[in-house]
Amino acid sequence: MKSENGISGVRRALVGIGVSPGIAIGPVFCLEKKDVKVRRFLVPPEKVKDEIRRFRKAVAASATQLRKLNRKLARRMGGDHAYILDAHIMLLRDRMLTDEVVRLIRREQANAEWALKQAIDSFKSAFSGMEDPYLRERAADVEDIGSRILRNLLGETEESVAGVPPGVIVVARDLSPTETAQMFRQQVLGFATDVGGKTSHTAIMARSLEIPASVGLETVTRSVETGDAMIIDGTTGEVFLNPDDETVARYTEMRRRYQRYEVELLKLKDLPAETLDGYRMNLEANIELQEEIPSVLDHGAEGIGLYRTEFIYLNRGDMPSEEEHFLICRRLAEAVNPRPATIRTFDLGGDKFLSQVPMAEEMNPALGLRAIRFCLRESGIFKTQLAGILRASAYGKLRIMFPLISELTELRQAKEMLEEVKADLDRRGLAFDRKIQVGAMIETPSAALVADYLADEVDFFSIGTNDLIQYALAIDRVNEHVAYLYRPVHPAVLRLIKGVVTAAHERGIPVSMCGEMAGEPMYTLVLMGLGIDSLSMNAIALPRVKKIVRASRLEDAREMAAAIEEFRTAYDIEEFVKKQMREKFPDDITEDGRQVCLI
Repeated sequence: MKSENGISGVRRALVGIGVSPGIAIGPVFCLEKKDVKVRRFLVPPEKVKDEIRRFRKAVAASATQLRKLNRKLARRMGGDHAYILDAHIMLLRDRMLTDEVVRLIRREQANAEWALKQAIDSFKSAFSGMEDPYLRERAADVEDIGSRILRNLLGETEESVAGVPPGVIVVARDLSPTETAQMFRQQVLGFATDVGGKTSHTAIMARSLEIPASVGLETVTRSVETGDAMIIDGTTGEVFLNPDDETVARYTEMRRRYQRYEVELLKLKDLPAETLDGYRMNLEANIELQEEIPSVLDHGAEGIGLYRTEFIYLNRGDMPSEEEHFLICRRLAEAVNPRPATIRTFDLGGDKFLSQVPMAEEMNPALGLRAIRFCLRESGIFKTQLAGILRASAYGKLRIMFPLISELTELRQAKEMLEEVKADLDRRGLAFDRKIQVGAMIETPSAALVADYLADEVDFFSIGTNDLIQYALAIDRVNEHVAYLYRPVHPAVLRLIKGVVTAAHERGIPVSMCGEMAGEPMYTLVLMGLGIDSLSMNAIALPRVKKIVRASRLEDAREMAAAIEEFRTAYDIEEFVKKQMREKFPDDITEDGRQVCLI
């Protein structure tokens, strides 16, 4: 976050992380939360069981509240949002959390409030130290669940934003998903928070509800008071405090143009992503949680190109059962049917795993025992997930995708385990799609270089550019000191992509891309020119990319892809592509080339 002064006469501007696009202009409502101080006191030995029962009663009450809120949201927002708070309900069922609190009550002879606080702090610390941003931001979910249980222990009424007046911008240190879910668009104009990131459940929900939001502003709660005027640009993350008339007029016009632009984009929802010369590009969506499904379908997704399954394993003391996997994947299959959904088997390991499975601490988790490597070692856990996915495939068009493949042997071992699971399901008389497609994620340079070998043994490829770029360029993508080197159009990366596409097409299989690069409109023509068959991205990017595709010719895309081969540096390629895209799409590409223009 940074502060700027003197912007068009604005008294002050803050810049955070734009997580839900749109322009919000209106008065501030500061949502202040009580800071509950928890004190420790000793519980007599004969009262320990009573204290544990009190804790379990508070957990049960919290679950009841969430289920009630879920039903209320489903009625008000439509049945597609019926699972919007499932992640929180799953956390409440987590035996690891509840068992730890019970253990502390017994061992320390301590009150439930203190034991809960200790357990929550421990889990928050574990999540906060993770490298993966999605998992790191699960710390906020754990804190929200802990606060709910604590309020029930103390007999306090549930915190709610139901009393927030209509037509305001909510400012808070943080907002839980339950609070965000109550901010229906007709009531709240937008929100700004001190903390948060793009992959938090709150941010995901804000995008689903289409509420403009900026998070990670650090000091916004200390900078405004209820009644102050505010402007939020949910795309850039800029927040203007008490803006002058000129700035208000400028952003009012921007909001009008943005809303008109959105209406025009959504007219493309049911149209194919087809070029002017008849080439069809398939556009799908990446999702983390099933509450995202309504939003991606509303934005025209032709299927789910990447469904991440890691959340099923997080923060629990036991492993999910086959039945649990089956129910989750069946729900996905039925929700998107007749569209396809590609399920990535879990990408866990290193600092991404919280369970009772013993894991050695690793010096470099990104290069360690993770993803398919962990699956092959822990074959029982892997086969349980495969069984659940296979059973769910009887209810829709599911595909299975193995992550972080680095060589042919890994792929063959994974496929052998899949065949063993199929044989077991046959013996048990359980139905599944016998022709279910199997794919490999190309995320390592080694996989890209032996893509011809791998293509002989799978039905499709999906290029995960986030890791492929990281490994190819030797860059830690979350390290701010080398972030400037993270260049999707680095010549080495483009050569790897082209090689993968060539190998796949020579063997008659399609290639998708599911990394962040796929959702950047600036790169759409380059990727189309390289021969990518399908792009998978976040919901909001779908109509923007589709607009680029439908206004282009495949021949132009191929010419652009050929032209960039003449450049030797990532900078030169970026400047060339940016210039070309700005000339072709002046109303759609911003000066920085990274976002479709919203103004």
